[in-house]
Amino acid sequence: MTNYKDAILFIWILLLSFSNSNAQELTNNPKNEFRAVWIATVVNIDWPKSGNDNVAKQKADYLEILDTYKKLNYNAVIVQIRSVGDAFYPSKLAPWSKYLTGKEGKAPSPYFDPLEWMITEAHQRGFEFHAWLNPYRATMNLKTNELSPDHDFFKYPEWMIKYAGKYYYDPALPEVQNHLTAVVEEVVTNYDIDAIHFDDYFYPYKVPGEKFNDSASFQKYGNGMTLEDWRRSNVNEFVKCISISIKNIKPWVQFGISPFGVWRNKSVDPKGSDTKSGQTNYDDLFADPMAWMQYKWIDYLIPQLYWSMDHPTASYSKLLRWWSENSTNVNVYIGNGSYKVNADSDKRWNNPKEIPNQIDYARSFKNIQGNAFFSAKSFLNKNQSVTKLLMENQYQYPALTPVVANSVRNMVIVPTVTNVLSDPISSRFTVQYPMYSKVRYLMVYGAEFNAKIDSNDATQILDKIPYKTNNDTVEVTIPAYKIDKNTKYAVTFIDYYGNESEATEVNFTL
Repeated sequence: MTNYKDAILFIWILLLSFSNSNAQELTNNPKNEFRAVWIATVVNIDWPKSGNDNVAKQKADYLEILDTYKKLNYNAVIVQIRSVGDAFYPSKLAPWSKYLTGKEGKAPSPYFDPLEWMITEAHQRGFEFHAWLNPYRATMNLKTNELSPDHDFFKYPEWMIKYAGKYYYDPALPEVQNHLTAVVEEVVTNYDIDAIHFDDYFYPYKVPGEKFNDSASFQKYGNGMTLEDWRRSNVNEFVKCISISIKNIKPWVQFGISPFGVWRNKSVDPKGSDTKSGQTNYDDLFADPMAWMQYKWIDYLIPQLYWSMDHPTASYSKLLRWWSENSTNVNVYIGNGSYKVNADSDKRWNNPKEIPNQIDYARSFKNIQGNAFFSAKSFLNKNQSVTKLLMENQYQYPALTPVVANSVRNMVIVPTVTNVLSDPISSRFTVQYPMYSKVRYLMVYGAEFNAKIDSNDATQILDKIPYKTNNDTVEVTIPAYKIDKNTKYAVTFIDYYGNESEATEVNFTL
């Protein structure tokens, strides 16, 4: 029965790939595809495993995550660096996180800058580093005695709204928006990140019997709007300001948001999805991804479709199709709920092919360009039946992240290869860092059995080498056992936006 169902699903996906105007031919090994994992730090979900762990253990645990997902051919990490008005980095605007050091406001000992170190380690392994911040959530509970004196709760109590056992920043206050924008600007200015990332927490999810009491702000700033339109306007203005600020500082740094998976239900709005979600972005969180895409305030969107393919209330397949048909101007990736594998009341998640099938379905739509998975611990020494399928099928070969939306351009520069040397142990060559251009990586390709070099072929990717700060050159070493006299090699540049140069071939003589 299981094999029969899998066959039907496969045929269904193939038919969709031909029949849907938004679909493309199913690609087994895409050259460019976003493959990300969220690394959640709040309440130590993924990392660190405990705020009381020593620095050496914390570093080892982080590297274990990177190395695990490197082997799975992922290419991006979305790391939570601010979750409750705190920081995983030295900041003038927030105290050190208790999830890092066990006590809010306490610095790491021995001292180091965790964010700088995490970015460096991620880049060395070829990952994009997306710095994930929760802007509006100020605390996870009401235990304010555990907060640092430097927390905004004490510095700016007038900014706080108590709701459902937590404190939140009031999104309507101009001073709050200015402060949170400064938080983002501090990170963008001081760190070599690839993106700023927000998740689905804007106005908080509705809780029965609770009221988010922003009536004073509404009375002062409402300007004749309905409460709902005013709240959406507050979020839109904030998203717009963050976008402008990022691009003014570093135009190549992306701004991405992963909203809740349902914009609106069709029962409320004919433009909505065929779902029966109890809460939605537009009506409950006062977040409007349609506006963010329309005005190009973001570079990518990752709707969180944390349901199974055929979920009766919110079907992954129906929602993915809806986002494909209603997305524009940005890169669109899909958020997958890997945390549900073998751990959910929906028994479809017990099927190890659920995630692989979801990836295949996403690939059948030409404007869906990859996936992100919540969260890191899901595949960390767990659910090996799923990771085995991914390694043997969907993620058998590496892939490059897509070019930043609206930043596609031809790279005039090409690598110049010098100092080509061979000996019985290895072959080596050097590539000079180009002048007047920002290059992030050097890509190395190899074609076996005298085949033609094709830098568009993911199966030919051999390595992705980062240029280190203040280094003018990069040396590439290929062990002798990998080099056949008929094998060809080539190198390309990848710039900070993800654009790739033409290839330069490298010839070894043994």
